[in-house]
Amino acid sequence: MQDLPDQPQALQRARAFAQPLLTGQWLDTGEDAWAHADASAQILALIGGSEAMQAACYLVYACEYLNKPQEVITKAFGITYAELALETTRLVHVQRQARLAASNELASLQVENVRKMLLAFSRDLRVVLLRLASRLQTLRYFAASKQSVPQQLAQESLQVFAPLANRLGIWQIKWEMEDLAFRFLEPHTYREVALLLDEKRTERENYVNVLREQIEAGLKAQSIKAQVQGRPKHIYSIVKKMRGKSLSFDRIFDVRALRVVVASVPECYAALSWVHTQFTPVSEEFDDYIARPKSNGYQSLHTVVRDAQGRAIEIQIRTQAMHDHAEQGVAAHWAYKEAGTRGYAGVSASSAYDSKIAVLRQLLAWERELTHGNSEHDQPLTTTDALSDRIYVLTPDAAVVELPQGATPVDFAYAVHTNLGHRCRGARVDDALVPLNTPLKNGQTVEVTTVKEGGPSRDWLNAELGFLVSARAKSKVRAWFNAQAMHETAARGREAVEKLLQREGKTSLKLEDLATQLGFKSAEALFEVVGKDEFSLRNIEVLLNPPAPALKPDDYVLKKARGTDKPAKGGVLVVGIDSMLTQLAKCCKPAPPDAISGFVTRGKGVSIHRSDCRNFKQMSLRSADRVIEVAWGLPKLADAQLYPVDIAIEALDRQGLLRDISEVFSKEKMNVIGVQTQSVKDLAWMIFTVELSDSRRLQKVLSSVKEVSGVRSAKRR
Repeated sequence: MQDLPDQPQALQRARAFAQPLLTGQWLDTGEDAWAHADASAQILALIGGSEAMQAACYLVYACEYLNKPQEVITKAFGITYAELALETTRLVHVQRQARLAASNELASLQVENVRKMLLAFSRDLRVVLLRLASRLQTLRYFAASKQSVPQQLAQESLQVFAPLANRLGIWQIKWEMEDLAFRFLEPHTYREVALLLDEKRTERENYVNVLREQIEAGLKAQSIKAQVQGRPKHIYSIVKKMRGKSLSFDRIFDVRALRVVVASVPECYAALSWVHTQFTPVSEEFDDYIARPKSNGYQSLHTVVRDAQGRAIEIQIRTQAMHDHAEQGVAAHWAYKEAGTRGYAGVSASSAYDSKIAVLRQLLAWERELTHGNSEHDQPLTTTDALSDRIYVLTPDAAVVELPQGATPVDFAYAVHTNLGHRCRGARVDDALVPLNTPLKNGQTVEVTTVKEGGPSRDWLNAELGFLVSARAKSKVRAWFNAQAMHETAARGREAVEKLLQREGKTSLKLEDLATQLGFKSAEALFEVVGKDEFSLRNIEVLLNPPAPALKPDDYVLKKARGTDKPAKGGVLVVGIDSMLTQLAKCCKPAPPDAISGFVTRGKGVSIHRSDCRNFKQMSLRSADRVIEVAWGLPKLADAQLYPVDIAIEALDRQGLLRDISEVFSKEKMNVIGVQTQSVKDLAWMIFTVELSDSRRLQKVLSSVKEVSGVRSAKRR
């Protein structure tokens, strides 16, 4: 926003423009709109606001009663006046709506909402100053009319507006706003302290007058021209000190207080030296805010001394420039908004820029105090980005929603509720339909339209389309798609498990019971690992068909063969047994000339395993008496049998990988009868089942597979 331009008689023209619109109108607080605008402009004038700022004050309230305020005010006063008036009006509306919506909520929540909104709108300091003046006038109105004050309004004033005025150094507004708000919030305590101050008011004022004349004369004798005056007492500051330090009223030092204003910094220290020679200083109550200014730029010497009777007096010593800053704060540097390249009111363009930076530092410091507690260590500031990285918008019920700068209606929906974000399909902003990727602005009211069921669009994760800015919303969308993928994986696993149960004739078995027996917390957990091929269905088969218990010697009889041993079906000879049924184990898929061993099963003959098979080793440990010696038979060449063998391959996933590996088996004239593949991110795992008559051929094949681009390992399972 540009600076307010100098316009001839801008204040008079603004008053004449606003008066017919505001006459007879009332604010929601019950105030006469014209009287409120008039009084707020006077407050701005008292703290150093320019005539242009006072003119803007009238235009803010006129906005309420114009059909096309931006168009009308721009035509009459220019675009910068129109933008300032509309921005301030928007903040008024947002705070009013939030206050009404929070009528049944905790006051602390509403205070936090108002803080957030003030921060969001504080990119233009003029908006903040206009709101401070307006709020002070509202408190004055309630005090004068003796009407009941809304609790939330008083709470906001004490906990938000007064601290902001303090941070900006506008103590005139700070002190008065604190006392008025405290009077409304704690009337009993306020009256108690007020009575204590009134009890000896005449005696105290007479004493302070005598003391003032004594100090003024004494400094004059030292060739120090000084203005010495009594400092007014503020009830809220006294109560804070009593509560913070657990002190009684009698022990509050600054009930008697004087302010000494001199011409220069050296005279400040000279005056301090003289005061300390005339009175007894209280050493622990001395503060040098000239050498170490407060974070809001306040400078002064503070000392507490005692007179001959032991009465404590607080004395502040400062220059006139320090005094102006203490009373008016940033308004004392108001020229930075009004100064052009030629300067204004004695302030050069360069010093105007320095003042602007100083003011922005205070706003940033106030923001840190609200979020991280008080800090006296401000960080260097070169831009206003830190003040503009958040926006605050409203729900249709006027609840405040905090979002990152540039956030869209989709971000808003996810900020309100995750399910609302998933089902969001359209949006209205200030009652106008907008695309879902429309950037939102401070103070707008946002309403989203939804479907009963559904999920987010993958387009929302496309950064170029601009649907999402909030990291939280992005994570919610990703989580939804991840959950969908997991659901599909679990569905595949469920289908595989149910088919196995059908083959085994175990469809009556409860899936939850099956999962528990296999060591899973739930059936879904089992389905997920099966769907990912991380859990073999063979484990379920073993559970459904456990190995038969060890047979006693009388349960079976192995008869010696009378003639030459003949190979059983499958080319395996059971040593010493004639034509006994054998089957090759699927877990290790043995093939000649692998070293093999046999295991007597119940009803299925002898199961043939490779001697290094892990399953065989476990079974032999449990039932050593069922292990039997076996050997490969010697079939005729014409009857050479083919055996299935599994080859496990791990590789970097790429296009054409499966084709290149398959070509290796084709060149080796090796028949592939099955392939299983699984990819996770950039890795691929493959299991090829090939047929061969001699396992010794594998070594050459594995070497060739390892030479394929991307293959990390290839081995027999």
